[in-house]
Amino acid sequence: MSIAFDEQRWRQTKESYGQWWAGTLGRPIISVTVGGYDAGRPEPSLPGYGFHSFYGPAVTPEEIVDRWDYDLGTQRYLGDAFPAVFPNFGPGVAAAFIGCELRNAESTVWFHPQTPTPIASLHLAPAAGEPYWFTRIRDLMAAAMERWQGLVQVGMTDLGGNLDIAASFLPGEQLLLDLYDSPDEVTRLAWEGHEVWWHYFDEFNRVLQPTNPGYTTWAQIFSEEPYYMLQCDFCYMLSPAMFDAFVKPELAASCRRLTNAFYHLDGIGQLPHLDSLLEIPDLKGVQWVPGDGQPDITQWPDVYRKIHNAGKRIQFFTNQSPLGLRALDVIADQIGSAEGICMIGGASRAQEDEVLALIAKYGGASQGHRGRAT
Repeated sequence: MSIAFDEQRWRQTKESYGQWWAGTLGRPIISVTVGGYDAGRPEPSLPGYGFHSFYGPAVTPEEIVDRWDYDLGTQRYLGDAFPAVFPNFGPGVAAAFIGCELRNAESTVWFHPQTPTPIASLHLAPAAGEPYWFTRIRDLMAAAMERWQGLVQVGMTDLGGNLDIAASFLPGEQLLLDLYDSPDEVTRLAWEGHEVWWHYFDEFNRVLQPTNPGYTTWAQIFSEEPYYMLQCDFCYMLSPAMFDAFVKPELAASCRRLTNAFYHLDGIGQLPHLDSLLEIPDLKGVQWVPGDGQPDITQWPDVYRKIHNAGKRIQFFTNQSPLGLRALDVIADQIGSAEGICMIGGASRAQEDEVLALIAKYGGASQGHRGRAT
């Protein structure tokens, strides 16, 4: 195995993230992965795909994990970075577990209802038996646990937001109409979706725990306690009153069940909901994504000040700004502190010294080459 990480690095990682979640770290989390290294082993013939549903049934979970293992071996983990994989079967894949058809497109995944169903007849519930896509992801997670024995953090698949799952069964326009015509039915679906979401979250964690070091998602913040990047992309079309009525109660309930809950605030259409989100006491942080065609993350100081002043944590990616690594300095200056920030990104080998200098500036250990290849 050629992954440059070890038990000592995991101890340091768990300690740093634990203090960050507790608000006692005294510095930001800086997680930067550097690629371009020799994996020390032959490259598998299996291609690497961003969406793992692209692999057909003939490709075994073990073959996919072997491909991941090679890719992880070409990386080094600086600062608070750690080796992780994310089983990506599309955002809102829980819909495929309970009746939607998963369709692979050229560069994404879509979910379509088998049969259009009016909202009064639509019920969301865990499927009887073991549907194919649930089994596929579960077996992939199990193969990763067997292969790495806790060296690599395996993230939760993107289950989706509960109204997003409902919207996969009801075209978005119909669900909007139902908010007015059948509000009680929408509320019912929101809570049915809640139960579906938690059923599969718990089912997957029966496979992942306790071998997995902790919890993470596609947004690779590490937590030893249950963590998830919650979302409701559908709510960008909702008024604040509708958000409070149909979305916020379920979000607050999920935040109570998760020790460390974040929210994926996606697009300017969701900004009207930020104040309401920040009122949820068990919500730990917000990831702000301005969206295509909007100014980059360093151009939204009022948003970040509002999040920070509410006592919530902030997470962003280096590729969300042309400033890259320097976005941390800008946002820290805007809110008056770097504490509570988690910056995640990648860098080339030519940028490694720049990364290490930034980590040292904020008081972190570089940890760049302290992991041994095992």
